[in-house]
Amino acid sequence: MPELRKDPIVGRWVIISTERARRPSDFAPVPSTRAAGVCVFCPGQEAQTPDEILANRVDGSGANTPGWSLRVVPNKFPALRSEGELESAGEGLYDRMTGVGAHEVIVETPDHHASLARLPAAHVAEVLRAYRDRMRDLRKDTRLEYVTVFKNHGEAAGASLEHPHSQLIATPIVPIMVAEELEGALHHYRHKKRCVWCDIVRQERRQGGRLILEDDGVVALAPFAPRFPFETWILPSEHRSSFEEISPGELGALARTLQEVLRRMSRVLRDPPYNFMLHTAPFRGEAAEHFHWHLEIIPKLTRVAGFEWGTGFFINPTPPEEAARYLRGEVPEAPVS
Repeated sequence: MPELRKDPIVGRWVIISTERARRPSDFAPVPSTRAAGVCVFCPGQEAQTPDEILANRVDGSGANTPGWSLRVVPNKFPALRSEGELESAGEGLYDRMTGVGAHEVIVETPDHHASLARLPAAHVAEVLRAYRDRMRDLRKDTRLEYVTVFKNHGEAAGASLEHPHSQLIATPIVPIMVAEELEGALHHYRHKKRCVWCDIVRQERRQGGRLILEDDGVVALAPFAPRFPFETWILPSEHRSSFEEISPGELGALARTLQEVLRRMSRVLRDPPYNFMLHTAPFRGEAAEHFHWHLEIIPKLTRVAGFEWGTGFFINPTPPEEAARYLRGEVPEAPVS
């Protein structure tokens, strides 16, 4: 059974995932983590995954058979499991909690060689709708506090399978990075009675130097203090705290914006590996007024090394204003990676 353990100094929770237990020899470097052969996410291999939780099918095909355009299945090697009671315990000054949660895989398309950047915008909207629908369903579980949706694209970004997919992990606690955002946003709101992300959107739209594109109420921008080169945020221009409340029209605009940003990154940065993470308001508690959902896209262009790990400072060699110029198409030549 997985377990969550809390660092007593900074309050960071760590998942000890027994489902993925490794010996020291398992961490030896290998040329590639992708095994040749049949892809378990491709049509015809449905028996190789756990039974689907959700699927989009256009021809009336049966569950766990070919004929789907999108599938959501439990992760075969989950970080957390849905079975069991949520129990916490202390061991001296240490806190632990049973590893209750959910870990699901969104298989975005039956096409093994596709990508979100190249799929039709309507299909990207279906992927985003699957995120929303799974979050709505998981919210009903009173043991759960938060759902993180993320995508690892490319082996260097942590994708162990090449087939286009993203994941979600539901946890019984709010992750510390989101908790820090909540605290900072609440501080801003208490002083100014405004959402800090709304203020950011207004200022970036007015000044324009870090604005990348805007489409029907959704904006993409380079943040003022990015941790990584070409880090990009996508968020609604109007205040929205919870992604699961997104409307069909907003889904369409978000799909077009996400697709266009990924296309531009692919062109400018030569199809880089990347991670994206969706930050949304927690299921419980009061965050509607001061939290604003947003999608963070981080191309994998630099490495986090000793200084970053030791201090929490990030060294970014590319000013966000320059990154935005490249992604707006104002610089004729792509930067050399």
